[in-house]
Amino acid sequence: MKKYSFYLLAAVALWAVAFANQLLAMNSVAENPVTAVASKSITLRVMTYNVHHCNPPSKPDFIDIPAIVKAIQAQNPDLVALQEIDVNTQRSGAFNQAEEIAKALNMKFFFGKAIDHGGGDYGVAILSKYPLTETTVHRLPTKPETNGEPRVLTTAKVKLPNNTTIRFGSTHLDAQSDSVNRQLQIAEIARIAATEKLPFIIAGDFNASPESGSIKALDQHFTRTCQTCEPTIPVENPTKAIDFIAYTPAKKFKVIKNTVVPEKYASDHLPVVAEIKLSGK
Repeated sequence: MKKYSFYLLAAVALWAVAFANQLLAMNSVAENPVTAVASKSITLRVMTYNVHHCNPPSKPDFIDIPAIVKAIQAQNPDLVALQEIDVNTQRSGAFNQAEEIAKALNMKFFFGKAIDHGGGDYGVAILSKYPLTETTVHRLPTKPETNGEPRVLTTAKVKLPNNTTIRFGSTHLDAQSDSVNRQLQIAEIARIAATEKLPFIIAGDFNASPESGSIKALDQHFTRTCQTCEPTIPVENPTKAIDFIAYTPAKKFKVIKNTVVPEKYASDHLPVVAEIKLSGK
């Protein structure tokens, strides 16, 4: 009887040790879910679109938000950088265009004001399928004597389904023929990027073509999703590429595809969509 009790106690002890080890392993996974999941890569569809305050060029003084929604929806992007967004302006109406577009697409949004316009606000925006935090509007510099329109870079931290996080930004640079303000603005964007610890995707209307000094300056700090870039303006017989998507650091990303979408009605710019694979390592 004593011998039987000894073996029974030994078996119970071994089971207890095994059960305790299993609990420790489960707790370790529960406490570190990012480590277990974030090693997986993820492919993102990123879009940039200057929407011309949702005014189709062929219809002056007409606002057609559904046309912009349709153009974006057709591409099924995960992240969208929008430029020329109106909020409560006389020309567009008493509503936030970014919010209206986001609601129709069931996406999150953040608007970054650049200037006052027509009794309301005007600027850029971010749309995302995924949660946005740390939303920030960075003021970009202009030389006072140029009377350049104030410009911004709007950024947000985005939590992706594989539990990795990135920084995403939307911008619209100076449109004057002299590039001095664009050069200053890209220098400031580069300074911001240099302080960023997360993988960073920036997209927008840079008002400069790939051969310009401005885009060459951008290329010193970011990698564009196109090197031979299709033109994005004008929408009829486009001749010039000025809308881009770019990222840093280069080793974290791989471009699968970059496309200029031939949507000619909704805006005076063609949208750009890139499929980008982000390493989880």
